[in-house]
Amino acid sequence: MNRHETALKLLHEGTVIPALPLALDANRKFDPAGERLLLRYYLNAGAGGIAAAVHTTQFAIRDPGIALFEPLLALVAEEVARYERESGRTAVKIAGACGGTEQAVREAETAARYGFDAVLLSPGELADYSEEDLLERTRKVAAVLPVVGFYLQPSVGGRLFSYAYWEALCAIDNVVAVKSAPFNRYQTLDVVRAAALSPRSGEIALYTGNDDNIAVDLLTEYAFTREDGQICRKGFVGGLLGHWAVWTRKAVSLFEEIRQCRGKAEIPAELLTRAAQITDCNSAFFDTAHNFAGCIAGVHEVLRRQGLMKGIWCLDPAEGLSPGQAEEIDRVYRMYPHLNDDSFVRENLESWLR
Repeated sequence: MNRHETALKLLHEGTVIPALPLALDANRKFDPAGERLLLRYYLNAGAGGIAAAVHTTQFAIRDPGIALFEPLLALVAEEVARYERESGRTAVKIAGACGGTEQAVREAETAARYGFDAVLLSPGELADYSEEDLLERTRKVAAVLPVVGFYLQPSVGGRLFSYAYWEALCAIDNVVAVKSAPFNRYQTLDVVRAAALSPRSGEIALYTGNDDNIAVDLLTEYAFTREDGQICRKGFVGGLLGHWAVWTRKAVSLFEEIRQCRGKAEIPAELLTRAAQITDCNSAFFDTAHNFAGCIAGVHEVLRRQGLMKGIWCLDPAEGLSPGQAEEIDRVYRMYPHLNDDSFVRENLESWLR
C-alpha cells in the first residue's frame, strides 16, 4: 500500500483533522515559521490529518494581491513529509478548493502537484450555480483528486441543499467522504441518510464539521429502515473542524474515548456532560453572540494565549474579536480547565520551535 492509499484508508476509518489557521506577522504578512509551529503542534498532538486552505485558513489567501494558496500548500506538504519521515506515521492532507468549476479544478490540480490526498470542495459563494451545476463541478474535481463533499452553514457563506442533492453527490465516483457542517440537526440528517442509503455507502466516510455538536455527532449511530426492511446504519467516523484547531491534544483524547464507546450498549453520562461543555467553549471561540463574526480571530486568540501564535491578525484588518468575546474566552477557560491542553503545549513548545 503506497502513502496515498494509506492516507485514504485512515480517512475512511476516521481520525482527527484540524482546520489549519493562517499564521501572520504584525504586518499581516505570511509567517512561514509560525505556520510550521502550528503544524508541528497539531501533528504531535496526535491529529491524523490537516485541512489547509479552508475557511479557518481564510478564503482571502486566494486573492491576487495575497496569493498564498500555493505557498501554503507547499509548506504544509513539506512539513507533513518531514513529520512522516520522523514518526513513521501517515497524515492525511486535505486541501480546500472553492470558486467556480474552473477555479476549483485548478486548485485541485495544484493540490495534486503537492501530493495532497483529497479536496474539501466548498459550495460557498456560488448562488448562480444550481444543484446540478454543483454536482457537475464535483464530478470534474473528482476526476483530479478524491473529493470530500461539504455542507457549509449559510452564516459563513454556505447554502441549503435538498436531500436529492446529497443522494446524487454520494453516487459520484471518487467522492470519498462528506463533511457535514450546517450546524443544524435536520440538515445533518439529510446527509447521513443519503450516505447510509447510498449504494456507495461503504465507500463514503462521514466527518462532522458541526462544531456546536462535536461529541454527540461522533457518539451517534444512525439507523434507517428501507422499504424492504433492511436496516442501514451509518455514523460519523471523525471530525474535520475549526474547533479542533485549538486544544487539539484534548480533542484527540476525546476522539479516542468515543471510539472505545462505539458498539457498546451504554454511553458514559460524563461524555454527554463534556459534550455540552465543549459546545459552550465553541460558542466563545466562534463568537455565536455576533453570528460568528469573530470565529477566526477567536481561534487565533486561544492559540495566542498558548504561545502558538504571535497575534490574532487576520488578512482583513477589519476582522478581529467582537465586543465581549475575550471575556467569554476567559470564562470558558475558568469554567472548564480540564478541556484545555496548555500543559501539553508548555512541555513541547520549545522543541516545536527548532
